[in-house]
Amino acid sequence: MPPDKSDIHATADPHSFPPTLGDLDLHLIGEGRHRRLHETLGAHVGSHEGVQGTAFALWAPSARGVRVVGDFNDWDGQLNPMRSLESSGLWELFLPGVGDGAFYKFEIETQDRSIILKTDPFAFRTEPPPGTASIVHTPSYTFNDEGWMKERASSDPLREPMSVYEVHLGSWRRSPEGDALTYSDMAPLLADYCREMGFTHVELLPVAEHPFGGSWGYQVSHYFAPTSRYGTPDEFRALVDTLHAAGIGVIVDWVPAHFPKDEWALARFDGTALFEHLDPRKGEHPDWGTLIFNYGRNEVRNFLISNALFWLEEFHIDGLRVDAVASMLYLDYSREEGQWLPNRFGGRENLEAIEFLKELNSVVHAEHPGALMIAEESTAWPGVSRPVHLGGLGFGFKWNMGWMHDTLQYFSKESIHRRFHHNQLTFSLVYAFSENFVLPLSHDEVVHGKGSLINKMPGDEWQRFANLRSLYAFMWAHPGKQLLFMGGEFGQSREWSHDNSLDWHLLDDPLHIGLQRLVSDLNKTYKGVPELWGGDSDPEGFRWIDANDADNNVLSFSRTANESGKHLVCVCNFSPIVRDGFRLGLPAPGPYEEVVNSDSETYGGSNVGNLGSVNSEARAWHGLDQSCEIVLPPLAVVWLYG
Repeated sequence: MPPDKSDIHATADPHSFPPTLGDLDLHLIGEGRHRRLHETLGAHVGSHEGVQGTAFALWAPSARGVRVVGDFNDWDGQLNPMRSLESSGLWELFLPGVGDGAFYKFEIETQDRSIILKTDPFAFRTEPPPGTASIVHTPSYTFNDEGWMKERASSDPLREPMSVYEVHLGSWRRSPEGDALTYSDMAPLLADYCREMGFTHVELLPVAEHPFGGSWGYQVSHYFAPTSRYGTPDEFRALVDTLHAAGIGVIVDWVPAHFPKDEWALARFDGTALFEHLDPRKGEHPDWGTLIFNYGRNEVRNFLISNALFWLEEFHIDGLRVDAVASMLYLDYSREEGQWLPNRFGGRENLEAIEFLKELNSVVHAEHPGALMIAEESTAWPGVSRPVHLGGLGFGFKWNMGWMHDTLQYFSKESIHRRFHHNQLTFSLVYAFSENFVLPLSHDEVVHGKGSLINKMPGDEWQRFANLRSLYAFMWAHPGKQLLFMGGEFGQSREWSHDNSLDWHLLDDPLHIGLQRLVSDLNKTYKGVPELWGGDSDPEGFRWIDANDADNNVLSFSRTANESGKHLVCVCNFSPIVRDGFRLGLPAPGPYEEVVNSDSETYGGSNVGNLGSVNSEARAWHGLDQSCEIVLPPLAVVWLYG
């Protein structure tokens, strides 16, 4: 019986079209120098030989064969075999008639003739989890942030204010029904909130597609696709654009240290260890159950550097916070004796990862001046934020994990015991200018049984809030940029849960809303006091007034900037005792305005203070020619500016 003519359709033979990849592409890919690899590999809609369709290209050097399968060919691997481009390891095929919105994967025949189904490593869009298909996607959003991008290119982040609000998009706010908000729903809410709170930047936990929500985005399956949980890539672009319109920079967490073992994603991509090391002593993270990129392979370095540029260029992201850098630098990271392989010199340093990080930072800073490259690096590795040409890794900033741990440990102590831990607050100034630091109170400190920030504080309810207010006021005056995880700004009581909204109803309580007001005022005052950020990387901009008053739980210091002629004096009283008539040395004569008092009744405090200002007198104290008498409120920090 002849086939029904309605089931027959004519189409151009895909193999009648010449390859869409040119010789230059093949040469640069082979050398690992194709900086925009995402513009060549993956799926790209366009016209080829006058015919509209989609060009597919894939790197799978050990495959015996590769086929494109999708909803356009009933997922039949016999219909669209790809063409091998000789020794390059690349496969390509132009499919006429396939356009945006098509679902697809690659069917790969391995050397042992097994058939595996893989998603596209360069997919720009994916179906929402638990689905795993790639989706053909052409961006259509037009940004409206030309002024922002131009200003960013001429900026110097080291000498500008930076106060970062760290956000997990799925749990910042939720709908009344408990559903995650979309990118579109979130955009105006997040932009307005950050502007009202005075933050300069938002840092988003990883937004690249990830199959397991409980990884918070840190186990990435699709490096070139924003997660479809909250909407389309263009809707994510609109979120970034909206934040820029509100004057808020956007940083995203970026994860080049490892990737999950999902059989449909990067792991054993062509049946071999393609993106990862074959030997588990180099290729697996025992703690995380994930695989480690092979940084010594040209194509892998190319993949990652192209991805970094992709986020900066395609989504106008202002910076990348590179996750788990310490795990990249050390071959014995979280490994016992015999579980790791030394480098060629017999050492524990991962020489290939070090060179990758140097290349990454050199390329990003050269091509995108003003972009932020921030390392989460938890050891004392030297020169993390030193330029590559001076022997460093080339990051712009490094998270100060030591400051975070020491400070939180100090504040967890009852005030009567703090005298024995005073050095935990002062030690950070021994190394404060060895790197360009960000002071983080991040998501990692409010999960896994660690308790929320407010519940780390000792004492009754009033004292817990007073302690947290004083911690924030101390933090904002300390050298370095600031980062605070969402919920910390109003004293979220329970631990963070990625499946639930923050407890915004707590703002009905005066103590919670008072804490929120303080963070807002700290941000706004901080931005207006260049002495707090103009000399962040200059030890000349910091001076202890008294670092040794451990018995009273008091410390004081001043901040200045080159040629400003003004000083910000920070005085901290981490005991519950009001100190009347406290004499304080001052760095210069003149009146000093009390610009911050964390004990103000506006913030939920007892309103002990100095009536808004103090005047110096020519009486030497604390080794300074000028001094004044002030009142130190209980469990509070005072900023004097003059």
